[in-house]
Amino acid sequence: MTDPKPYTYAQAGVSIDAGNALVRAIAPLARSTRRPGADADLGGFGGLFDLKAAGFSDPLIVAANDGVGTKLKLAIDHGHHDGVGIDLVAMCANDLIVQGAEPLFFLDYFATGKLDTGVAERVIAGIADGCRQAGCALIGGETAEMPGMYAPGDYDLAGFCVGAVERDRLLDGTGIRPGDVMLGLASTGIHSNGYSLVRRLAADKGWKLDRPAPFDHDAVLIDALMTPTRIYVSSLLPLLRDGRINGLAHITGGGLLENIPRVLPDGCHARVDADAWPQARLMAFLQAQGTIEPEEMARTFNCGIGMVAIVAAADADAVSQALGASGETVHRIGTIVEGARGCTVTGGAGTWSARAPWSATHHG
Repeated sequence: MTDPKPYTYAQAGVSIDAGNALVRAIAPLARSTRRPGADADLGGFGGLFDLKAAGFSDPLIVAANDGVGTKLKLAIDHGHHDGVGIDLVAMCANDLIVQGAEPLFFLDYFATGKLDTGVAERVIAGIADGCRQAGCALIGGETAEMPGMYAPGDYDLAGFCVGAVERDRLLDGTGIRPGDVMLGLASTGIHSNGYSLVRRLAADKGWKLDRPAPFDHDAVLIDALMTPTRIYVSSLLPLLRDGRINGLAHITGGGLLENIPRVLPDGCHARVDADAWPQARLMAFLQAQGTIEPEEMARTFNCGIGMVAIVAAADADAVSQALGASGETVHRIGTIVEGARGCTVTGGAGTWSARAPWSATHHG
């Protein structure tokens, strides 16, 4: 009778060597995100951050976590792994800035059935890129190899970001007044919401994702669909420090209609004029492909506006100019009026392919 063969972790499908190789590969990526307060050396049981070194005196801590949604499945199916890390950081960092908080540090969670270090390194390189754009340090993370949990080639991503804001600079909506102006900062595309509908359309309509986009012959369709989410932190932070913004809304799932009311105080209603900015060609393509009603567009996609800044009417021109100088494309998209807390988006005949004037309202 022979002795039973000793079991190993590798035999069970987990490669400690692959995990160690990945840690070595991503160490310089993490170091590239260093900032005051963080030294970004990986390998300890927890990441450290020094708030005093970051220059805060009486800070409130703000935290956010998010994923990339089913955009990740599109990335996996088409080998587009480089930009989803930026999306991951953007979804978290943009959620912090709307409360006035400066993103300080980020941790990621990458889980897969069998670790492909090449894919993982591409994803984490994107996370490091996003962290540099957001000004936050990648101070740690978790790479989990879990055989049997995921289909071959699949992986999942989650991100966790912590920021801080001086107590007297917290954006909580109390500074918003009727008469304030809404400035819309242009999105770079679909960002990271609505992809279940995008993937459904792609399958049902037989889109040729590796061909030039019907709306832009200079771009391949999959590239246009996978454009990373814009990170608005660096352009907004100086204005927040100067107290020139009364409120911010990150336009994610729920679109303009449902996200703007989240930052409004009672007695304030947002009136958005969809005629005020040109419909992005990608958004027009999606709408035409799905014969999507304007009201559904307003609650599903960002419709070309990735962030809304609410400012006093007297400051609107100066804030627009400052944001433009920071590289943002800015549109004056509406005003805050007295009324029940909520948002109304209106458009004329022809706007967003409507056959007649239209209006959509959501009460927050």
